[in-house]
Amino acid sequence: METKVKKINREALCKEDFAEAVKILKQGGLVAFPTETVYGLGGDALDAEAAAKIYSAKGRPLDNPLIVHIADKEDIYQLAKDIPDAARKLADKFWPGPLTIILKKGQLVPNSTTGGLATVAIRMPSDQIAAMLIRESGLYIAAPSANASGRPSTTRAEHVYEDLAGRIPLILDGGPVPIGLESTIVDLSGEHPIILRPGYITLEQLKEILPDVVYDRAVVSRHQDVNIVAKAPGMKYRHYAPKGSITIYEGTEDAVVSAINQQAKEKIEQGYRVAVLSASETSGRYQYGLVKNAGARCKEQQIAANLFEVLREFDEEKIEFIYAESFDTAQLGQAIMNRLLKAAGYHIVRV
Repeated sequence: METKVKKINREALCKEDFAEAVKILKQGGLVAFPTETVYGLGGDALDAEAAAKIYSAKGRPLDNPLIVHIADKEDIYQLAKDIPDAARKLADKFWPGPLTIILKKGQLVPNSTTGGLATVAIRMPSDQIAAMLIRESGLYIAAPSANASGRPSTTRAEHVYEDLAGRIPLILDGGPVPIGLESTIVDLSGEHPIILRPGYITLEQLKEILPDVVYDRAVVSRHQDVNIVAKAPGMKYRHYAPKGSITIYEGTEDAVVSAINQQAKEKIEQGYRVAVLSASETSGRYQYGLVKNAGARCKEQQIAANLFEVLREFDEEKIEFIYAESFDTAQLGQAIMNRLLKAAGYHIVRV
C-alpha cells in the first residue's frame, strides 16, 4: 500500500482539503491526522472492521481500547449511557480540548472499538484540522496515537510516515502539534472520578470541577503493576519506548549529574552508543555521549512538547543506552514522568 502525505494549510482550511480523507474513512479505511496533543490514526468508530484495521496497522493489542473523537458535546449521549452530571461539567469546562472522558458504553459502539470493555473513551479535540475532519466525514472517529505500538507517540507527520508508511493510505500533515503529550483521561464510569492518564489538563484543574477526583494508583506509582485492568490506553502495555534502553536518575541535581556522567563514561568505554536526556538548565554539565535537552524546567510545556521527538532522535542516532534526568515539575511533571517511566520500563535509580 502506498502512503500519501497531504499538507494542510491551517490558515486557509477548505472542504476540498478533506475530500480524499473523508472518502477513505467512509469506505472503512484509515487516515492519520493531527490533534492538539499528538497525531491520531483514525477510522470509523462505529465500524468494527475499521477498528480492527487500526489495531492491525499499529500492531496494537486487541484489549487496549481506542478513544472516540467527536465534534459536538451532545454526541456523548449517542455513544454512552448513564451519563453523570460530572461529564457535562467537564465537557463544558475543557471541551474542545485535551481531555478524554470514560463513560459506560452505549449500544451504538462496537466492542472492537472499546477493547471489549463495557466503557467508551470520548474526547472532543480542539485542533481545527481534527475538528473539520470529524465534521466533514459525519463520523465518530476512533483514533489512538498514530505510531507503531510501543514506540514514542508521533508529534509530526514525518514520525507517522516513519512508523506507518505502507500500512495506511493517507496522512494529513498539519505540522508539529503544540502539546506533544496525549490527553488526560478521567474515568467517570464508577462511583468516583479517577484519572487514568495524566496529561495537559492537570489534577489541580480537574479538582476545580470535581473536588473528589484522584489519580489511579498506577499513575503515581514508580513501579509497574502488571495486574491493572486495561481501562485506558497505555496502562497495561509498554509505551513510548525508543529502541535504546532508558534509565532514569532521580535525586539532587549534583548527584544525578555525577551518576549519569559515570555511567555514560563506562558505557562509552565499553563501545556502546550513549545519550543523555536532560533539562536545558543542566545540559552543559554532562561530559559524555550525545546530550539532548528537552527544554527548561521553568517552562515545562517545552519538555512535554519535545519529549517524544527527542526519544525518536535517539533512534536516528542508533543510541543503545539513554540516561535521563527525572522531570517532576510542578504542573505537567506527572504527565511527563508517566510517559518517561513507561518508555524506560520503570527502570529508575535514586541517587
